[in-house]
Amino acid sequence: GAERLPFADASFDVACSAFGGVPFVAEPERVMREVARVLRPGGRWVFAVNHPMRWMFSDDPGPDGLTVVQSYFDRTPYVEVDDDGAATYVEHHRTIGDRVRDVVAAGLVLDDVVEPEWPEGRDRVWGQWSPLRGALFPGTAIFVCHRP
Repeated sequence: GAERLPFADASFDVACSAFGGVPFVAEPERVMREVARVLRPGGRWVFAVNHPMRWMFSDDPGPDGLTVVQSYFDRTPYVEVDDDGAATYVEHHRTIGDRVRDVVAAGLVLDDVVEPEWPEGRDRVWGQWSPLRGALFPGTAIFVCHRP
């Protein structure tokens, strides 16, 4: 898994994860340490996750999806189970501060946090996202880091 990468130290100049391993790992600080280990000095690490604000709201792209339904600070994982009660999907919520602390604790430098705005003129609903929601809060947080 992402907590134990099968690569030698200082193997890469760039590492990225677009909604890959980071939100699905219970201990994301381990992922950050592993990425720091496999990056060469000056190497860049960019990862995207659902914006932590998004966890406060339901998945409804309409007006009902604008009402806060849980605390931003509730770190209870989102879990889907099959008919036998076995977990089939688990996603872990972390705050922006949690993500920053994980990056810094791994010895990485946080260069930027990008919070993309809803594209102008895009009027199509996409899953839980809509122009209504996109105008009010970001759906994605992109962390741009490097190994010093």
